[in-house]
Amino acid sequence: MATSRNCLFRHACIAFVMVLTQGCASIVNDTTNPMRVETYSQAGTEVADMQCKLENDYGSQTVKTPGTLQIRRSAKDLHIICSKIGEPDAKGVVTSRANGGMFGNIIFGGGIGAIIDHNKGTAYSYPQWVRLVVGRMLGFDRSNDKDGMPNLGKDVLPTPPRS
Repeated sequence: MATSRNCLFRHACIAFVMVLTQGCASIVNDTTNPMRVETYSQAGTEVADMQCKLENDYGSQTVKTPGTLQIRRSAKDLHIICSKIGEPDAKGVVTSRANGGMFGNIIFGGGIGAIIDHNKGTAYSYPQWVRLVVGRMLGFDRSNDKDGMPNLGKDVLPTPPRS
């Protein structure tokens, strides 16, 4: 009798912990991701006061460089266009990557928490600091982030037109 009670108690504890860990990324991560945006010339000097539009499936925001804003997290990539009179545009595509909360959901909570956080976007993150270059289209991935350093991105080849 005592053994079945211990087994029941153990299973109840496991179920309780699983319920608590559902939606881990929603609890650990806010719906926004801070991002610093800078613009530089191809010669490596800062180009200040460029007006940048950052857009994903949750909407768009603007910031003047250099500047920091809170970007809505999303499973979709973030597109950036910075412009200033007399300068070529600086463009970027910021890749959305799953963060630790997503993996915690899969390991501890099963699929329900992962689905919830995927749909809310809280399971994903963008780089925290990007440096765009005028006249270039760069791709940014937070896997290339280094603490205290801007993500310099990599050149993105234009997508060929469909025939």
